[in-house]
Amino acid sequence: MTLLTPDVAAQPEAPEARGEVSRGVRNRLLGGGPGDLPRAADIARCSPYGEDLQLALHLCYELCYRGFAGVPDTLEWDPDLLRVRALLEHRFESALRHDCRHRPNVDEALAVLLMEPVDGTGVSHFLMSSGESWHLREYVALRSVHQLREADPHLWVVPRLRGRAKAAMVAVEYDEYGCGRAERMHSRLYAELMADLGLDPAYGRHVDMAGAEVLAASNLMSLFGLHRRLRGALVGHFAALETASPPAASRIAAAMRRTGAGPAAERYYEEHVEADAVHEQLVRREVVGGLLDDEPDLAPDVSFGIAATCLLEERLGDRVMDAWSRGESALRAPLPRP
Repeated sequence: MTLLTPDVAAQPEAPEARGEVSRGVRNRLLGGGPGDLPRAADIARCSPYGEDLQLALHLCYELCYRGFAGVPDTLEWDPDLLRVRALLEHRFESALRHDCRHRPNVDEALAVLLMEPVDGTGVSHFLMSSGESWHLREYVALRSVHQLREADPHLWVVPRLRGRAKAAMVAVEYDEYGCGRAERMHSRLYAELMADLGLDPAYGRHVDMAGAEVLAASNLMSLFGLHRRLRGALVGHFAALETASPPAASRIAAAMRRTGAGPAAERYYEEHVEADAVHEQLVRREVVGGLLDDEPDLAPDVSFGIAATCLLEERLGDRVMDAWSRGESALRAPLPRP
């Protein structure tokens, strides 16, 4: 088994700002006063999917997870920061609701996710068929922003569910956390995958390299998870990921084998092929089905969660493939050589 360095569990450094809004939030975290925080008018001018707003949201949300080195834990509940976070969230959520206003119902949305595209396009298809080692390293680095805390955002929904939905949600998450064995936690397996590829597996290390599309996909989970009113949307997000995961994981596992990435690299995706195939049925029938039996009025929220997840994953995939098709890096900065 790959040995991980001690700093894997350490708090990350706060990433560099990408505009006036994220600079104001970062300055507040690193010792500034409330006057450093951006104004409502500044946030209103931000692109809802852009680098500045998405990094500002990431900075706010990370306070609810591990935090940042040198940043007081008390800022998690700082009222001025929370007011700014609410404005950022409103800008983001409003854009998502507008862009996902035409969406199918829950059953139709999940059925679409089970259908493989006939043209065989997308990141996982590219990696399986012709991806090189540098493509795999970039993809893994980008995904590490979310995968190193893989199941954590979804756990926010557990106390907001009941009955079948809660029991099934906990059952699936028990697998995500290694069935009680720390060395089998999926976030740990991902760190070992990174080490096999010569990547630094430290939590948060690659945020500065990740573009707005990566941050938006990660922030979506926190947006849904931290608000009880969005519990249906988080269940939709969870269902979308679990449903789409097995075939994509199978293709990436094949890419890892083809490029000789290493046993830990293969192991992570092979684990997901097997586990998520079982999870998909449990999530659809018990988590989604149980929630909608208890609260049928949440069906539009579940479909919104699915649609928003697909929208942001598609934006991320398009960004990555656009760069790779030109022979360019999909990262904001180059990776260190392995």
